[in-house]
Amino acid sequence: MAKAFFRLQKFLRRTQFLLFFLTAAYLMAGSLLLLQRTRLVIQQGSRGTPANQALPVLEDMTRVGIIDPGTLQSPRPGPRLLVGMDALQEPALDQRHSPHWLMSRNSELRQLRRRWFHRFPSEQEPLQTAGLKAMKHTIEHKGTYMGCFTHDSRERTLKGAVFYDLRKMTVAHCQEACAERAYSYAGLAYGAECYCGNTLPAAASKPEECNSECKGEKGSVCGGVNRLSVYRVEELRAGARRRRNVIYRGCFRAPENLTDTFPASLIQPNLTVEMCSEFCSKKEFPLAVIRGQECYCGYPTGHFPLRDGADRLHCSGARNASSAAEGKYCLVYQTPVQDTRCTDRKFLTTKSKVFVALSSFPGAGNTWARHLIEHATGYYTGSYYFDGALYNKGFKGEKDHWRSRRTICVKTHESGKTEIEMFDSAILLIRNPYKSLMAEFNRKYAGHLGYATDRNWKSQEWPDFVNSYASWWASHVLEWLKYGKRLLIVHYEDLKQSLIPKLKEMVEFLNVTVTEDRLLCVENNRDGNFKRSGAKQKNFEPFTQEMKDLINRYILTVDEALRRRNFSGLPREYVPR
Repeated sequence: MAKAFFRLQKFLRRTQFLLFFLTAAYLMAGSLLLLQRTRLVIQQGSRGTPANQALPVLEDMTRVGIIDPGTLQSPRPGPRLLVGMDALQEPALDQRHSPHWLMSRNSELRQLRRRWFHRFPSEQEPLQTAGLKAMKHTIEHKGTYMGCFTHDSRERTLKGAVFYDLRKMTVAHCQEACAERAYSYAGLAYGAECYCGNTLPAAASKPEECNSECKGEKGSVCGGVNRLSVYRVEELRAGARRRRNVIYRGCFRAPENLTDTFPASLIQPNLTVEMCSEFCSKKEFPLAVIRGQECYCGYPTGHFPLRDGADRLHCSGARNASSAAEGKYCLVYQTPVQDTRCTDRKFLTTKSKVFVALSSFPGAGNTWARHLIEHATGYYTGSYYFDGALYNKGFKGEKDHWRSRRTICVKTHESGKTEIEMFDSAILLIRNPYKSLMAEFNRKYAGHLGYATDRNWKSQEWPDFVNSYASWWASHVLEWLKYGKRLLIVHYEDLKQSLIPKLKEMVEFLNVTVTEDRLLCVENNRDGNFKRSGAKQKNFEPFTQEMKDLINRYILTVDEALRRRNFSGLPREYVPR
C-alpha cells in the first residue's frame, strides 16, 4: 500500500512540474508574438511630448520619411497609437542607371515601412437621446442657440467659411471663427465641422436629432448626421475681435452686361469698399465689384474669370461718377465669404480601376496639390502615410487605407522599385530643390505652417539635412522616371503660375470631367489651409557654395534624365545659381 502511494506521489510531482513548464512556455511564446507584432508604442501625454524629449526612434523615422514631420512637431495632446513595422531588405540599386552618390538615400528610405494605423482614436458614439437633456447649448457660449436644422453638405444653407477640427472642435471655437469673419450664424455638424453664414437655415429639425457630442468639449452638442446646431453670434460680448477679411483682387475690364453677370447689385451714393463688401457678404457672395456708385456681387465665371488684370491706373477713379460713365473698368474685392461651388468632396462610390500616385519629394507642395485636386474633382485624395494634422483640416482620405482605391489618387514620397510599380500611373510633382529643401526643413522643425528658427538654420542640423536630403530629391525623380508606368510631370512653379491650364491637365490625367466654374472656384480658393503665414526668415543665404555645388549637380542630372525621356526639362529658374 505504501509503495503504491509513493508511486502516485511521484507521478503527481512530475505532472505538476510538466504543467508549470508548459504554462511558462505558453506565456513566453505569447510575449514574443506580441513583441513581434507591435514594435513601437507612441504615447503622447495629456500635455503632449516636447520635441526635445521625443523618443529616439522618432528622429530616425522622420529622416526616412515614414511619418510626416508635421505630425511629430505638434505639442497638442494626441492619442495612443500602436504601429507595427518590419524592416525590409534593401535591394541594391542598379549602378548602370543611378549615380553612386544617389544610392545611400534610398538605402535609408526603405529600412522601415509604414503600416496602417489599425484604428484612429475611437470615434465618439452619438449621444443617446435620453442624455440630451443633460447637455446645455449655452454653457459659457457667447452666442444664442437657435436650434437644430437640416444640413446638406452639397447644398449648404450656411454658405460661408468652413472649418474642420476632427479632434478638438468646440462650440466656442466655431463661434469665434465665424464671428471674426463677420458672419451672423455659426453651425456645427458631425461633432467636428463648423459652418458659417448670414442666413438662418430654413428647414428645422427635431432637437433630439442634433445628438453628436463635440470632439473637444464633453457635454456640448455639435450637430449630428446631416444636422446643424446653429448659434447666432451677433451678440458677442464686448471686446470680441471681428475682422473683415476684404482682399483687393485687382482692376479688371468690366463685362458688357454686369446685371447678367452678377446676381446681386446695389446703387449707393458715396459708395465705399466697406459698404459694398458688407452688402455682398450678407448676400453670401465671394466677390464685391465696384464701378462708380454701383456695387455688384457674384462669383468668378467664364464671362468674368479674373485672369487678365488691367493696370491699376485704369481704376484710379473707378469709384467716381465720371469714371462710371465710361463703364470700362471695375475694382474687384474678395469678401470673407467662401466660394462653395467646389467645396463638396466625397469618396469614390466604386473602387478605382486605375491606382494613381501623387508623388513628390517632401516640401514640393504635395499637400497643396491635393487641395487643388480634391476641390477640382470633388473626390478625396489618399495618403501612403497618416498625418493627423491634415486629417483634422479636412483631408479625410488620410484615415482611409491607402490601398482602398476609394480615393482619386494617393500621396507618396516613396521611390523604391517595388513601391513605384504598385501604382498604375502617377502625377510626379517636382519643385526647385532649393525651395523644397527649405520648405521641408521648416516643416521638420516648425510644422506645416511655421518657420524654423535662426538657431536651427545656423546649427549643424542644416548642413547635415542638406547633405542627407539633397540626393533624395534627385533619386526620387530618377527612380520614378525609371520605374513609373505612366507619368504626368508637373512642375510646382508652372502650377503656381498657370493654375487653371495645369490643373486641367492633372484632372484629365485622372480621367475626371469638371466644369469651368468649378475650376474657377478652385482658383478662388487656391491657397487652402496650409499656406505658411507670419514672420518669415530674414533675408539671408542659407546655402553655402559647397551646398550649391552639390545641389547643382543633382539639378543637371535630373534635367538630363527628363529630356532623355522626352519630357520638358526643368524650368529655367532651376538653373544653377
